[in-house]
Amino acid sequence: MDFSRSNETSGLAHGQEEPVIILGIETSCDETAAAVVKNGRELLANEVASQMDIHKRFGGVVPEVASRRHVEHITLVIEEALKKANVSAAQLSAIAVTKGPGLVGALLVGVSAAKAMAFAHQLPLVGVHHIAGHIYANRLVTEFQFPNVTLVVSGGHTELILMEKHGEYQILGETRDDAAGEAYDKVARALDLPYPGGPHIDRMSKKGKDTINFPRAWLEAGSYDFSFSGLKSAVLNYLNQASQKGEAIQKPDVAASFQESVVDVLVTKTMKAAQAYGAKQVLLAGGVACNSRLRERMTAACAQEGFPLVIPPAYLCTDNAAMIAAAGYIEFLKGNREYMDLNASPGLMLGST
Repeated sequence: MDFSRSNETSGLAHGQEEPVIILGIETSCDETAAAVVKNGRELLANEVASQMDIHKRFGGVVPEVASRRHVEHITLVIEEALKKANVSAAQLSAIAVTKGPGLVGALLVGVSAAKAMAFAHQLPLVGVHHIAGHIYANRLVTEFQFPNVTLVVSGGHTELILMEKHGEYQILGETRDDAAGEAYDKVARALDLPYPGGPHIDRMSKKGKDTINFPRAWLEAGSYDFSFSGLKSAVLNYLNQASQKGEAIQKPDVAASFQESVVDVLVTKTMKAAQAYGAKQVLLAGGVACNSRLRERMTAACAQEGFPLVIPPAYLCTDNAAMIAAAGYIEFLKGNREYMDLNASPGLMLGST
């Protein structure tokens, strides 16, 4: 079978004649995931084997440990997804896999498994950008309207992305240093909270008040970029100075004040981008999209400005393979295929081939 990127069969006609069933595989970090999605929007199965408890004691993901766990779980997770979807390999239209960005060793496990299945069952192989997957998690909730603006807040990524049609991405702004998720983890560590820090800060903040005037990094006028390194440093300096002076630290107030600073910048810049580009829809994507205050503030801002807002449920915000299958469906219809020499690309840029 020819596994080239030929557009001779675009998949568009195929999609009109019979269902397109995609098996998605995701192993970019510390979740081993497989999912089955029909026609890009109907979720038939979504299996995730998380390693969070393993990495928690190290305060972050250990790449070698993550890779070994992926090797142990990948076959079982794929088999379970197919079983729950009641779909055989013969019924699949294609295999979609995260090819980057991510941890190179972790990515290689998923890419190798996808290539093996594609070769063994003579199926088309489709490579997917991890962030494109997070964006397309929203399409499992509702259909896209164009143009739309997506705020992606996932691990080391904080980005504003404009989409004017399916599968085409324009990065309006991105993080210049610490992404929001990274800042959450570093501040959580300073507050003696477990990894991952985001959920713990979110919970702690509900017991505190926004009483500390932490900085907002707006950057240059008109910039949609983000910078949370200064905020992180301001929080650490506040904690160190209070400790040196022997002052009592109200950790819930620190958490609430830090979180309000992050959310304020995220929401304000998203609204400005949506207005500037005439968005018909605002999307929220990535693990930090689970944050309750971000959801609350974004919902209120979109309602005030008249933008329809889409936020996936929590299980589609964190890393999963349903989002990879959903994004892979679009690439499949466009006729994009991978060769059997597909490799992991840890620094893959969104929109690159």
